[in-house]
Amino acid sequence: MTNYQAGHDAEKAAAEYLEQQGFRVHELNWKTRYCEIDIVAEKDKIIYFVEVKSRASLSQGSGLDYITAKKLRQMSYAADMWVANHDWAGDYQLAVVAIDQGEITFLDSV
Repeated sequence: MTNYQAGHDAEKAAAEYLEQQGFRVHELNWKTRYCEIDIVAEKDKIIYFVEVKSRASLSQGSGLDYITAKKLRQMSYAADMWVANHDWAGDYQLAVVAIDQGEITFLDSV
């Protein structure tokens, strides 16, 4: 399996998990030429911009270990772009779904 396919599968699994938790998934892999967002989901009138990180092995750390200050800046920039492009006037926040060796962790305030 390629890294692309593994990432795509992880994003689908994360979207299914979010839906089971009561989220409405608006978009998967929203992209512009400058940025991308793995999942755009909504719950309780709040939009969540979700980064998905998956690791088959913990030998190089968990998915959460890869949410660096640089990644947070990229996520924030992408969220601002989505909000501007969709004229969203409501609340929004960044979130992460980490899938480590098949176990899912959701952080809704990163």
